Amino acid sequence: MKKITILLVLLVCSSFLSYAQRIGSSSEYVQQMTALWKGERSADGRPLVSEIVLERLQYNTLEQIWGYLNNKGYRNQVEKNWTILKSGQTMVGRVVTAQFMPSRPDLDTLVRVQGRKEGRSQRGGFNIWPIDILSKGDVYVADGFGKVKDGTLIGSSLGNSIYAKTGNGVVFNGSIRDMQELRDTEGFNAWVKGHDPSYIRDMTPTSINAPIRVGEVTVFPGDIIFANDYGVVFIPAHLVEDLVKANELTGLRDEFERLLLKQGKYLSGEIHGDWTETIKNEFRAWLAKYPRKTMYTPEQLDTYLGKKH
Repeated sequence: MKKITILLVLLVCSSFLSYAQRIGSSSEYVQQMTALWKGERSADGRPLVSEIVLERLQYNTLEQIWGYLNNKGYRNQVEKNWTILKSGQTMVGRVVTAQFMPSRPDLDTLVRVQGRKEGRSQRGGFNIWPIDILSKGDVYVADGFGKVKDGTLIGSSLGNSIYAKTGNGVVFNGSIRDMQELRDTEGFNAWVKGHDPSYIRDMTPTSINAPIRVGEVTVFPGDIIFANDYGVVFIPAHLVEDLVKANELTGLRDEFERLLLKQGKYLSGEIHGDWTETIKNEFRAWLAKYPRKTMYTPEQLDTYLGKKH
């Protein structure tokens, strides 16, 4: 009996150590997490949401996205109260996740050994590992457990590297340094919990492309991020295309209504209420000349205009 107990303990410990040493998630593991996605995938297993969907998502509002996700049962997808590097901008992209934890010598040893097995750089700090795997359209999202002083996951050099790889920026439940230089980096943006002149210290990456927590949100690799001045929302990849289609006509209607109100052509009640056939036809003509790509189908437009608003 004693031998069996010892064997079970060894098996549990072996399992724990195997998990503890795994830094990067396998493609198979990422696919299992995101099994509801049925489209193309990147080499690391993340959902490959199309560029047109990402482009159209930029014209949504935080409230529109929240409303759609809330109706689908995803009630914990928005995180607010950020320090934003450059206000007035919207960032969308495909999430790459990383989790950092407070360092301890035995954990650091396990992580470095596993990193060597995975072919990760042994020069420089641990914090470069998630950056090495980024590609165009990604957004690097890290759980730095809210650490600000000595929690600066990147400075200006790594920020420029991230932008060169992704064309995007970062979202950190942690901090950055070199705010002035990063603000001068055209195209790069950051949503962080603070900034500090200190260097990163006593932080160890424990997972890359696994689920992480960012404030009140559980974030999956391959989620689609929407970030602006009002908050950051993480959208499950399998919902984003339908979300964009559902919100697109609402957003276009709002834009058209503002145009009509400026023209003073109709009474406000005619514009905000149920449209007459005349206004509906004007809307159709306006859409036919719309300068940006849209995703709705003629059938969806007919259905939308048939609804009462």
